[in-house]
Amino acid sequence: MWLAAVPAIITPMCGRFVQSADPSEYAGYFGADVVVSEVLKPSYNVAPTDAVYAVAEHGGERQLGAFRWGLLPFWAKDRKIAARHINARSETVVEKPAFRDAFVSKRCIIPADGFYEWQRIEDKGKLPHFIHAGDRSPLALAGLWSVWRDPETGDRIATCTIVTTDPNDLLRPIHDRMPVILDPSAWDLWLDREFDDVDALRQMLIPAPEGRLAEHPVSSLVNSVRNNVPDLIEPLR
Repeated sequence: MWLAAVPAIITPMCGRFVQSADPSEYAGYFGADVVVSEVLKPSYNVAPTDAVYAVAEHGGERQLGAFRWGLLPFWAKDRKIAARHINARSETVVEKPAFRDAFVSKRCIIPADGFYEWQRIEDKGKLPHFIHAGDRSPLALAGLWSVWRDPETGDRIATCTIVTTDPNDLLRPIHDRMPVILDPSAWDLWLDREFDDVDALRQMLIPAPEGRLAEHPVSSLVNSVRNNVPDLIEPLR
């Protein structure tokens, strides 16, 4: 039976995605050097607060490193709020205190082989779908990052969030939000920490063009974060 109740960890926006490639593959695709603070296992079920790879600029160089998914602004008192900050809405990202500073100077690209969304089927539950590039190339999810210092241990933790927007025609029957997927022509400005034209940046926060993505229903096994195998992205039979 493919319809099932979705655990509370599933968020109302982009709450699960896939990062299964070697970091060198993502770095090569996005023109970055690999600077990994933590080597991550391939994941077919990335969940909130997991470690993920992201591309950002440091010292004028484009680098791929490991971040925790769930942004912690520098002023956060503890890490408990991270799970509430896995997504930043494009409509309010400039105004929200948790995201506005990062939007101006700490933007990143979060590579994804695809992401999951759950379609509500009336009186039956939710059906998970896997959404990916039609050509299976990595998706450039628009992200923001921050570095937070743990007041108890002094550890510096790099964290990130995914910016979401309205769905395109493909996603609209499935969900009312989707991650912003940056066109390659936007990568340079998005990652440029000196570029702070807020209006120009907001114009990048649009739904993916039609024909860019493909999707198919998948097994409800993805509902549980304990399940993390390649079979999760296979079409439902």
